[in-house]
Amino acid sequence: MDAGSSDKNVVRVIIFQQPYTLRSSGGQGEAEALAHAVDDLMNQIAAKTSGADPTRVAVLACLHLADKIRHVEKEQAEQRARIESLDSRLAETLKLD
Repeated sequence: MDAGSSDKNVVRVIIFQQPYTLRSSGGQGEAEALAHAVDDLMNQIAAKTSGADPTRVAVLACLHLADKIRHVEKEQAEQRARIESLDSRLAETLKLD
């Protein structure tokens, strides 16, 4: 067991009709909210796909979340590039004065 494990809270949640016991370094409410979001996503996917094979639903949910992460990372990189560009322009403007 690592040194930081004593700071973790045990949280019991249900995701896609299955109980899970999680260790969370955040608050119980945060872990429950994340579990609820995953449960909602999996139930939405199951409702739209033929059959509700839990493994298939879980893989599709992971792909959906991975796509969201990739989109956010792309937006973040674009924002960083824009900030760097504005920072350079500001530095040049200040040099002119």
